[in-house]
Amino acid sequence: MTVHIFNPEHDIALSSKVTNFTAPHAGRLLRYDLGWLPVIWAQKDDFILVDDEKKATHDLKYSDKSTFRFIDPYTINSIKNECIPLIDHIEPWGWDAPLRNELLRLGFPKEKLPTVEQIKEIKNLSHRRTVTRLLPFLRFDQTVGQAFECKAAEEVEEYLVHYGNVVLKAPWSSSGRGVRFVSSIEQLRHPSLSGWVHNVIARQGSLMLEPYYNKVKDFGMEFYSDGKGSVSYEGLSLFHADNGAYSSNLIATEPAKAEMLCRYLTSELLETVRTEICKRLAEEFCGKYEGPFGVDMMVVAGSDRHSPFLLHPCVEVNVRRTMGHVALSLFPRLNPTSDDDLVSIMRIDYTNNNYQLRIKRL
Repeated sequence: MTVHIFNPEHDIALSSKVTNFTAPHAGRLLRYDLGWLPVIWAQKDDFILVDDEKKATHDLKYSDKSTFRFIDPYTINSIKNECIPLIDHIEPWGWDAPLRNELLRLGFPKEKLPTVEQIKEIKNLSHRRTVTRLLPFLRFDQTVGQAFECKAAEEVEEYLVHYGNVVLKAPWSSSGRGVRFVSSIEQLRHPSLSGWVHNVIARQGSLMLEPYYNKVKDFGMEFYSDGKGSVSYEGLSLFHADNGAYSSNLIATEPAKAEMLCRYLTSELLETVRTEICKRLAEEFCGKYEGPFGVDMMVVAGSDRHSPFLLHPCVEVNVRRTMGHVALSLFPRLNPTSDDDLVSIMRIDYTNNNYQLRIKRL
């Protein structure tokens, strides 16, 4: 039996140096309101660990049944001690030290949890410097992309002078919250931004920097690592982000999503990049990480009419489950239809102090 946990505060928890970490209010509320989300990918007789069993059951019961259906039995539970011996596998949104500590407090035996060293390995893989190790292997015709790790504010200023427009990213941060766009020395030296740069370097040891690219379209590829030296490709994720913060995902067949991307990029290029990622990250993750992960990419504007669009093949490596995985899992659970090209938009809305999963057919 597997227990699933939706812990969306995971990315912020990675940056914490304490195991008794308390997530910001938004992260706690997202987990509280959407704790039932793993029913989308859970299997028969699995457990879903939630903060409030009654609320999660109610929210799922009154979800939009005309939009999606759940066909497998599942148990939404706050996990009683007598249930723990029945559990042989734990699948959270992402593994981090605070979650491990939380599960130990709930009574889960440490033998069923990753070790402290394994959690450290996952944290290191989740550092945005992983992008700098992968990018050199993804340089092909029609690709672009650079990333640099800065360990001092002076380095940030030097790169800004060289590139003119840059994107700064905290090594570990949640969607959009650890990202800053900078276009001038004056902006970088402003006390608020300068203070942020120094604080991130002091707390996390470095700051990631990328040249600014003229984005045309966000997308990603979703994978699964068996932790033994093999990575499998799971599907495309066509999503939208505003200033680095996740907004929505497209739900459609793989051929339909590929056709949309091939308006900009060749299928051969996408296949080459996918194959190389499987090869390189199979080596990188071997013995270190078992579970789903995603690689965010983007189509960017080219510099001339002969190359109007280019591929940035690795903007982020998310060593956890992603909203792209949710979209892939949700597609088979949509109401049956004879239209194989059914397209929907999945988004998480925040209204009336409550997060809700919304799906709208196009």
